[in-house]
This record gives sequence, structure tokens and C-alpha cells, in this order.
Amino acid sequence: MSIKSIKIVNVMGFQRQWRKNNGDPKVGELCDSDKFHDAFELSFSDGINVIIGENGTGKTTILKMIYAATQWSIKQTKEYMTDKFYRYFSNNISDMESMKNNAFKEDYSSFAVSDGEHTFEYSLSHKGFFDTDWLSLDIQSVFIPTADMLSHSKGFLALDKKFKMPFDGTQVDIIVNASLPEARTMPEYLDRILGQIEKVIGGKLIYDDESFYIVKKDGQKIDFSLEAEGLRKLALLWKLIKNGLLEKGTILIWDEPEANLNPELFRLVAEILLELQRNGIQIFIATHSYNFAKYLEILRDNKEQVQFHNLYKGSSKLPDTLKDALLECCERDDVIYSESAYTLEELKPNHIMNADEKLLDLIFEDVVNG
Repeated sequence: MSIKSIKIVNVMGFQRQWRKNNGDPKVGELCDSDKFHDAFELSFSDGINVIIGENGTGKTTILKMIYAATQWSIKQTKEYMTDKFYRYFSNNISDMESMKNNAFKEDYSSFAVSDGEHTFEYSLSHKGFFDTDWLSLDIQSVFIPTADMLSHSKGFLALDKKFKMPFDGTQVDIIVNASLPEARTMPEYLDRILGQIEKVIGGKLIYDDESFYIVKKDGQKIDFSLEAEGLRKLALLWKLIKNGLLEKGTILIWDEPEANLNPELFRLVAEILLELQRNGIQIFIATHSYNFAKYLEILRDNKEQVQFHNLYKGSSKLPDTLKDALLECCERDDVIYSESAYTLEELKPNHIMNADEKLLDLIFEDVVNG
């Protein structure tokens, strides 16, 4: 099972987008009326979905919405789900009212995640969700946050259960997932991936007495917090695979996999993600690195294996065909828009690519000026 799409209306940075039907075919497909409401919407690939964009365009929010929806598909008590649901987005909110877009607090507010047949829709306005069939789909997913959490694992889960520690739900869940028992058997392709990671980190990750350690090939046992940050990230991926959490039919959601990682390891991580996808794992990542994203594009088997989604603010940056369709009263620079493509060069504006181009211009200028 895979996630096919997401729609967001007035949640956090995502606003309503009012457009007019002026005969343009792209707009006419959405609505036949003269004036219509258009939610922010993304359609996803069954493969690897790479979300790029400036800070503040909602990349992590989208990842957390997908994760929250998948977690709600697993049978649990409603009270437990509700409590966890708020915390996926922030540890500082007590209800979904806080997640409404500040400019449209009184307007309708919701987000919906769909697998193509079922839709998880959470309405902030009605303070509830729709489609109870979603609760029995049992969509297994793993969310890897940007922050290293395994270094803080000693006594963490017990304290969080009692006091609700100041960390969001994704950060708590990653400790839970990494703490699970290891799987007894492993498919051959996962064994190969584990071997690749072991070569880089120089050993294996173990969980002992509520703490994580990397046991090196020479038997040396190193506290997880003392290892280099980039190697910690790879060691965490190793443990999730070893625990049987990344199998066919599961979803991997990874926020900035390139963060704190030596650029020389970008290719290895890209190859691992592509191999996981080939074996039936849908993947969502957010990245600020053009080089990392480009590795995924160059190394893929076919274009459908990796799709790029560009988030940006401001109607002035829209393609002319869509910009002309906006109602003049709603041409706002703080509205988040999106564009999807199978190559990075097709995306305009592309901020991560522009940053690299500006650096190359400076280098060229420096060479010319001697």
C-alpha cells in the first residue's frame, strides 16, 4: 500500500488558494464553475518522493501529516491516538486549534491523506476525522527526524510516559522503533545493505540497558553519543532495518537524510534508498541538498522511481498559465504553491539548484579576477 496524495486547507503555513476558471485547460480540469476553492495538493509517486523548497514552505509539516495519518491506520484506542496525534507536530500544543493558519483562523481548516481508495481527513474545524475504514488499514511506517534521539534514550521512554517530555511524537517514536527486538531472519538484499552500512560505521548498533552503543569490529563498545553525527544517522538506519521495520509494503519518511552526513556518503545513502524502493518500500524525504537529490535522479533505474516536489511561496513565481487563473484579491506572497517533476531541472523556481549555481558563479568570477 502506498500514499497517493495529500490535500491541505488552512493548516499551519498552507492557505486556501482561490482561482478562476478562465478557459485554461489546467484550471478547467479542477472545476467548471467561474469561481472555485483550490486546496494545496500534491500527488505522490509509489517510489521515492523528494520534497525540496526554502525554509518555511512546509516540507516537514507534510512529512508529519503523512506519518500521523499512517499511524492512525493502526488499531489503537481513540484516546491514545488523539493524545499522540497532537504531539506529532509539536510538543507545545494541546489541541489542533493551534495548527490553524493564523490568517484564516475562522475559515475551514483540514488536511487529507489518501491511498487512492481510502482517505484520512482530519478537520481542525470540526475537531475530528472522517472515514473510519482508515483505522483498520494498518499502514506501517517509520519516521526518521533530523535530530539525533538515540543519544538521549537512557530512561527517556519512562520519563516521557510519566511527564510528557518536551519532544514531538516523531522523536519519541524513533527511540521506540530503534529499541524493538531484532528480526530473526532478513531478506538477502537487506543483508547486503546492512553489510554496506557496517563497513562505514565500523561495526553494529546494539541496544543494552536502555542505551545504544556501536560495537566496533575489534570488540570496542562505544557510547552512541560519542560517535560522529553522520555515522550515527547511518547506524540508526542499520538498526531500523535490523529490527524488521523496513520491509515490503512499509513507508519510510526521512527528514533531511543528508544533514550532518559527509558528502562522500551521499551516493551510498541514495543507493540504499533506491534499493529499498525497488523492494516495495515507498519513501518520502525532505532535503536542502541539490547534490543528494541529484544522486537519486542519476542512479535511479527509471524516471518513475524518483519524483521531485518543489514547494515555494508567492504567486509571482507561478507559471503564467496558473498565475493568470488566480483571483486578483488572493494573489498573496505568503501562499505556498507546489510543482512536481521527474527531473530537478524542470522545477522552477528551484532554490537548491539556484544556490549551487550562485556558488559556481562566484567561483568563476574569482578565477576570472585572478
